[in-house]
Amino acid sequence: MKPMEIRQLSDEELNKRIQENEESLANLRFQQVLNQLENPMSIRHLRKDIARMKTILRERELQKRSVAETPGAATK
Repeated sequence: MKPMEIRQLSDEELNKRIQENEESLANLRFQQVLNQLENPMSIRHLRKDIARMKTILRERELQKRSVAETPGAATK
């Protein structure tokens, strides 16, 4: 997935997709051990997609935190 596509998803949808992708990644790794994996690059692509999703979730979390802290700093 591209970052712009990921940013359009809600937090709940992102968490759901991360969980699904992690399960798929475990399955792909199992297939790799058994030498049944046709495309080894699929593991790399899936890992990077998971990282992108987690990064965007973290950005949102930090943005919410900074917005919550900003009004308190302005009153001092």
